[in-house]
Amino acid sequence: MAATTPLLKGKTVILALSGGVDSAVAAILLQNQGADVKALHMTNWSDDDGYCSAAADLQDARTVCDQLEIPLHHVNFSREYREQVFAAFLQDYTSGRTPNPDVLCNREIKFGSFLRYARRLGGDLIATGHYARTAVIEGRTALLKARDNAKDQSYFLHAVSEAALATTVFPLGEMLKDEVRRIAADHALPVHDKKDSTGICFIGERPFREFLSSHLDAQPGEMRTPEGEAVGRHEGLPYYTPGQRQGLGIGGRKSGSDAPWYVVGKDLENNALIVAQGEHPLRFSVALLAADMHWIGGMPAVLRRGESLPCAVKIRYRQADRMCTVENVADGMILVNFEQPEADVAPGQFAVLYDGPRCLGGGAIERAVALPEALRRTG
Repeated sequence: MAATTPLLKGKTVILALSGGVDSAVAAILLQNQGADVKALHMTNWSDDDGYCSAAADLQDARTVCDQLEIPLHHVNFSREYREQVFAAFLQDYTSGRTPNPDVLCNREIKFGSFLRYARRLGGDLIATGHYARTAVIEGRTALLKARDNAKDQSYFLHAVSEAALATTVFPLGEMLKDEVRRIAADHALPVHDKKDSTGICFIGERPFREFLSSHLDAQPGEMRTPEGEAVGRHEGLPYYTPGQRQGLGIGGRKSGSDAPWYVVGKDLENNALIVAQGEHPLRFSVALLAADMHWIGGMPAVLRRGESLPCAVKIRYRQADRMCTVENVADGMILVNFEQPEADVAPGQFAVLYDGPRCLGGGAIERAVALPEALRRTG
C-alpha cells in the first residue's frame, strides 16, 4: 500500500516546528520539494516550573528558521490545551482511568487549533514531523503506518479527522530515524543531536506523581488482594495503572511466594488498589469494549452489515499488533475479541485498529472482558 505525496511546488505549507530534530528535517524536505514553507511554533503549556522546555524549544525553532531562511510565527494555545485536553486528562485520572493525552492533543490542538491558525496564515497545506503516511484509497484519505515501524506514530493520530489528514503532509513518513539524524547533521542543524521529547504531550518530562498531586486530590488507601486481604498501602489511586509492577513496595509475604506483584484493578468506592501476584487471571482479558469510535474513511462495510471484522489492534503505543476480530455492538461502540488473551488492558487508553499498514481508526477503552477463570475466582 503506497503512500501519496501531494505536489508541493508552489504550495504554501505551514509547518508545525517544535524546535526538535524531526520537524527541522521536515522543513528541509519540504523546501527540497519546492514548497513555500512557513513555520508555526506552538506554546501549549506555559507554566514556568522548571520542567517545561517551552522557552528553549522556541529558541531552537528560531535558530533553525534563521538558518533555513524560513519565516517563523509563534502562537500560544495554552488556554485551548487546558480546556480541551488537560481537563479531560485530569477527569480520566479522577475516574480511575489511564488517559493518553497525546491522542486528544493531536485531534484538538495540532490538527484542530493549529490547522485553523495555519489557514489564517494562508496555508494551502500543513505539515508536521510525525512518523506517519497518508494515501488516497477509493477516493478517501487513509492513514498509514510509517516506514520506520519503531517510530510509527499512527496510534496517536487515529482520532484526527479525515478532512485534516487530507490537507496534511508527513515528510518523514518514508524515512528511518537514523536517516533523519544524518540529514540534520549534514545540514549542520543545531538540533541534529537534540534528545527526542518524551513525557506528557507539551508538558514534558517531570516527576509524574509530584505533578499529578498538584492537580488532583488523591487520597492514600489500602492495597488489597482480589480476595480482600490488605497487603500494603497506596499513595493515591491516580498514581497507578493496570499491570504496574514498580513502586508497589509490598514486602515479604507469609505465603512465601517470590512472584512479583502487579496492579490488577481499582476499587474507587473503597479507595483500594487491587494487586495480585504473578500471572494472575485478573491481569488477562479475552476482549475489550471501546467507545467513541472514530473511523478514518468510515466504518468498514462488513461491520455495517452486522458481520465481524478480522484485523489487528494495538492497546498501547509501541505494542506489536495483536490479531483480533471486531464486532459493532452499539452506536460508536465496538467489541474487540483477542485471538490470544491480552495482559493489562487499561480503560482510558485507546484501542487502535489496523488492516496491514492502514490505520482504520480507534476508540477509548471502556472495559476489559476478563478471562472466565478470573470471573469464577472473583464470583
